Amino acid sequence: MNHKLNHKLRRLTLSAIAATTLGIPFASQMSAHADEPLKVGFLVKMPEQAWFINEQKAASALGQKEKFSVVNIGTPDGEKVLSAIDNLGAQGAQGFVICAPDVRLGPAIQARAKRYNMKFVTVDDQLVDSTGKPLPNVPHLGMSAFKIGNQVGTAISDEMKKRGWKPEEVGALRITDYELPTAKQRTDGATQTLLASGFKKENIFDAPQKTTDDEGGFNAASPVLSQHPNIKKWVIYAINEETVLGAVRATEQLHIASADVIGVGINGAGEAFAEFQKKEQTGFYGTIAVSSTNHGKDSTQNLVDWIKNGKQPPADTQTTGKLMVRSNWQDVRKELGI
Repeated sequence: MNHKLNHKLRRLTLSAIAATTLGIPFASQMSAHADEPLKVGFLVKMPEQAWFINEQKAASALGQKEKFSVVNIGTPDGEKVLSAIDNLGAQGAQGFVICAPDVRLGPAIQARAKRYNMKFVTVDDQLVDSTGKPLPNVPHLGMSAFKIGNQVGTAISDEMKKRGWKPEEVGALRITDYELPTAKQRTDGATQTLLASGFKKENIFDAPQKTTDDEGGFNAASPVLSQHPNIKKWVIYAINEETVLGAVRATEQLHIASADVIGVGINGAGEAFAEFQKKEQTGFYGTIAVSSTNHGKDSTQNLVDWIKNGKQPPADTQTTGKLMVRSNWQDVRKELGI
């Protein structure tokens, strides 16, 4: 692990804990807001991504319906997470939903929430403690990362069979970030299913990514594709559809025909919809769509019920997805409410 990053995480955690021990006045500040309507925060690591936009929209819609207010905040790094919690505390918010930029911020987030007597739940990425285990007593709602990875692997192997591809002539581009547990579990699940259906282990190539967006996918894929000009057919999988789309753009730049590429993402959001509407089929075959709307709504509902009724949500709720391709994307979108 990067030493500088490790030091930064430790510093954020220590400063959050120090603030907790000094922050006694905030408990009395909270009671001053007791008569005001309920207010909660929804904090996301990448506020510009369609997935997180949908989650926050769903949370806000639920708030309008059930008469509580939602403060949506983008928190792309640890400092912004802690200042967002301070901001919510100053506004008298009673809790928040969070998808953190780094799951190892768990102890720092927990300490800062405690300072303001706030409850919080996690969505999508589960926070971990200093030993790397899930943070105790923090309810989580996410996808079963491994099972969704299995669904990606099944979609790829089924389409390979349909196209009559022989395993020995196909390369797999596995784009991942092994420091993000969600990414590792998803790509591990896809790998397991591919190997079980006869894919050649030696034909799976790792492409480490720095960011989980289109650019990150493109930058990870380009050098690996260039290193293997003898491979004419490629399958691509990753943590999400943005990464896969970036890798598909890299195949296009290298003049690999779209008929020779099967990219399968995960999420089911705006960029995938735009890709399915293109005049010609691209190398982006499909995505395992999960309801970002339901994730936003259900995690917020869980938090609000906990604040209002003291009913703590389940420790870990896992969802799976549905394959969305060019021919059925509108039906699946309607079915999942995304």
